[in-house]
Amino acid sequence: MRITDMRMETYLWPRTKPIRNGMYVYPNAGLNVVRIDTDEGVSGVGLAGGIEEAPEVARVISEHLKQYVVGQDPFDTERIWDEMWQPKLVGRRGITTRVISGIDIALWDIKGKVANRPVYKLLGGYADKVPVYVAGGYYEEGKGLEELASEMEHSVSMGARAIKMKVGGATINEDVERVRVVREAVGPDVKLMMDANCAYRVYEAIELARKVEKYDLFWFEEPVNPDDYKGYQMISQATSVPIATGENEYTRYGFRDLIENRCAAIIQPDPLVMGGITEFMKVAALAQAHDLPIAPHGKQEVNIHLASAIPNGLILEFYRGSTDPMWDKMFEEPLTIVDGYVSPPDRPGLGITINQKALDPYRVG
Repeated sequence: MRITDMRMETYLWPRTKPIRNGMYVYPNAGLNVVRIDTDEGVSGVGLAGGIEEAPEVARVISEHLKQYVVGQDPFDTERIWDEMWQPKLVGRRGITTRVISGIDIALWDIKGKVANRPVYKLLGGYADKVPVYVAGGYYEEGKGLEELASEMEHSVSMGARAIKMKVGGATINEDVERVRVVREAVGPDVKLMMDANCAYRVYEAIELARKVEKYDLFWFEEPVNPDDYKGYQMISQATSVPIATGENEYTRYGFRDLIENRCAAIIQPDPLVMGGITEFMKVAALAQAHDLPIAPHGKQEVNIHLASAIPNGLILEFYRGSTDPMWDKMFEEPLTIVDGYVSPPDRPGLGITINQKALDPYRVG
């Protein structure tokens, strides 16, 4: 079996209302699809993270990397990954690694289809269902405490037993009040996470963490910039709230430093960003060797396979219509929450089918 072609497609659509976290405003959402064809008629679909705002850059990088992919056996994921990664004329982080991620994920989709097995089974098949949390709680125009509480209650009504909200976009005391309101709205038995998206300085993060300890937080995500390993270490030592991070980290090398410096209690690699499934599995093994759980960040359609495959998979991030109006339209078989869990599809490969009719009006690259 040989790869005959590779191409990238980018889609971008407006949100009903812009959402804001501790650092950025997001008026749009999108999807980046890598398609790989083979001479035996089997095609793979991969997803790349967070490059829809610069489709022209991603397209050029994709065309550059094509030389390392076409003509290869799609089962040789280690060799293909290594050849794409070599730091020659392309960068070792950023958009380059995100495109590599999408390519690698598409190769694993092919592997599963050829083997007639779901990807999570090829990777280890540790669990047939994974606990889930619904991500949301963004800042929006006209969204006050009552609306925030209502959103969180609706997430719980979907069957989730864990939810995540944003902090860092208001004063510390205002965010403490937001956390209090959400905790009271969902009750004591629902896990509650907060995510700052790197909005704080170290001392600010410590102040917030200490003030919300009484509300029983499951984790405090990305309090400071991703490269501030010492800052993460200081915050971890200053509060009883577990620190989680990793969505902006790249490859096993970045996670090696993150883990060895004991920056966080929970590691959050995003396979669409940090190097794909091949690299994710190395990070999962490294975390396991340090007795650290993995809570993958990002697209649930890929991450359900990864969280289900490994013994240290903690929980699955799940997005719904409050953050992305196309969340249940991008794919023909959207995942569903049942009693606080999501199960991986039993279809071969990733088990996803792009809903081309729904996406075509939004293609930008």
